[in-house]
Amino acid sequence: MMPTLPRILVVDDEEAFRSALSERLRVRGLDTTAVGTGREALAEIKKTLYDVILLDIKMPEMNGMEALAEIKKINPFLEVIILTGHASIDAAVEITKLGGYDYLLKPFPLDELLGKIEEAHEKKMAREKRNIKA
Repeated sequence: MMPTLPRILVVDDEEAFRSALSERLRVRGLDTTAVGTGREALAEIKKTLYDVILLDIKMPEMNGMEALAEIKKINPFLEVIILTGHASIDAAVEITKLGGYDYLLKPFPLDELLGKIEEAHEKKMAREKRNIKA
């Protein structure tokens, strides 16, 4: 069986960044959707199945940490990679506590992001498989 490519949801309030990142992922064959707010992300994951979410921390209205907590309530199997321009040990600890997969500091090399997406997708698939057997 061919491994399926992950479905990616990009959540970032910076339109230029969101568009550019989505396009770069699509060019590599990844099924990618992009939204601009945490609330849009929550609405999107209720209607479409995703594997990996790329989530900005600093957003107006609902920040990435709040969105992460809500995403995990809706679908605990979703893997979330936080994208941030402001890393700190406290943020890393909080992301892990809330169930985030990992985080990347902007700007990041695309290959590094692609590697993390692949790892997160494999982890999600393995967890779902274990859950089905349980």
